Amino acid sequence: MEQIVHNTLSLNGLSMHVAESGRGPIILFLHGFPQCWFTWRHQMAFFADHGYRAMAPDLRGYADTGGAPVNDPGKFTMVHLVGDLVALINEVTAPNEKVFVVGHDWGAVIAWALCLYRPDKVRALVNMSVVFSRRNPRMKPLETLRSVYGDEYYISRFQEPGQIEHEFGEIGTKSVLKNFLAYRKPGPLYLPKGKAFPDTPITLPPWLSEQDVDYYAAKYEATGFTGPLNYYRALDM
Repeated sequence: MEQIVHNTLSLNGLSMHVAESGRGPIILFLHGFPQCWFTWRHQMAFFADHGYRAMAPDLRGYADTGGAPVNDPGKFTMVHLVGDLVALINEVTAPNEKVFVVGHDWGAVIAWALCLYRPDKVRALVNMSVVFSRRNPRMKPLETLRSVYGDEYYISRFQEPGQIEHEFGEIGTKSVLKNFLAYRKPGPLYLPKGKAFPDTPITLPPWLSEQDVDYYAAKYEATGFTGPLNYYRALDM
């Protein structure tokens, strides 16, 4: 099995942490919320063993990628996020070389945008959990979400800087992550104010261990939730 190597690259104003394994055509794995590169460790090992160079960055504001001003959601727009990927691709490829892209959750949203803005960089795309959604010229995304799901919908609850971070702090980082990562209900996710998550015991799925959650928790304890939450706060920008 190929070993996973960790590098920090200076690009687009960031110190971007990138995990990689293997040699060959590049597959760029893009994680979602509340995750980091670690989400893709099993897929990276598989594809590295099958002749690919598997790469998974910590996205802007996540885990070990630093440099983005977390007090400014305006630095987390889709233009910034796609710009990070373009800079990364330029750094690790030869001129005119394209990469495979695999996205999940926010990674999928960014991957859709990457294909729209810079199709010259993408060889093929595989996305999970988030379908392509066009912008509505008559209504902003947050206005649409609030009108459909209300103020307790998780994206609505994420909008006020500092508020949900305070609630998460009272709940505890590991508990918050467990609730998100083990969420399996098919309906919309609501986080009622003052009682974001129920008190019922959380049963982890077979693919997620306590040690895995500990890894995520250590990263979020170190850097907080604000950077990742800024993606939601920049939706209308």
